[in-house]
Amino acid sequence: MKHYPNQTQSWGVLGIAILSAIVFSFVMISLQKTAGQEVAFFVYYVLSMGAAFALVHFLRKKVSGVERYPLKSFSIAIVPTLLLALLGIQLGITMPLADLIPMPEALKEVFRHLGEMNGILSFLTIAIAAPILEEFIFRGIVLEGLLRNYSPRKAILLSSFLFGLVHLNPWQFISAMAIGCLAGWVYYRSRNLWLPILIHFANNSLAFSSSFFIDNDLMIDKPLAELYGGQFNYYISIGIALIAVLIGIWLLNKKLIRFHWSTDIENKQEEFNTLSDE
Repeated sequence: MKHYPNQTQSWGVLGIAILSAIVFSFVMISLQKTAGQEVAFFVYYVLSMGAAFALVHFLRKKVSGVERYPLKSFSIAIVPTLLLALLGIQLGITMPLADLIPMPEALKEVFRHLGEMNGILSFLTIAIAAPILEEFIFRGIVLEGLLRNYSPRKAILLSSFLFGLVHLNPWQFISAMAIGCLAGWVYYRSRNLWLPILIHFANNSLAFSSSFFIDNDLMIDKPLAELYGGQFNYYISIGIALIAVLIGIWLLNKKLIRFHWSTDIENKQEEFNTLSDE
């Protein structure tokens, strides 16, 4: 049995996603003047990432013969623990690291512009379409295949690295890489694609809603320590956030029922051998 993708093929998935974004960019450009920014962005994103998912899904089906995705019910009691780990990672790791990288003025203008897009279509794009399509690609296909071919550590790190790269800038790369590691580990432990989608939804929803409570210009222009009210508050906040990460991961480790990947592979192989004998 071949499991798609392997390490080389996973880089091809990244290339497909980036190429699709470039190919469909004309849609956003052509719609901006007639339909507006938010409509153009929504249509562009759904078409570009949807096309990438459709192609990668086709390739997986062709190579591995797999069509389905592991979408199972889960206890709502796990949601607070997922949020605790997510908030801890964002406040204690990704935001401080991203704050260390100077941002060019041209890119600041791009992020300011994105921050001003706060209508319902922007929410549907950022908080609904992105978590579903990106998680199906990078966890449901890429990580699933890598876990079948390599060690869990290598599979989670590589899929998270590629997930970071698809965002095409170092600031989002840091956040996507870290959140990807959390989502990947949760997927490895549970093999339930709903949980990474939930993590991604919560992360993007918090980012989207923050523009309603925090001045977007301050978030972009001011150092993080200044927003926290000084270096002392800054380091205390990071320390508390890191403790939250440790507690969240510890609780998740206890709550999640480990999926036995080796057993699943052996069962599929036995099924394949039985069909071959018949």
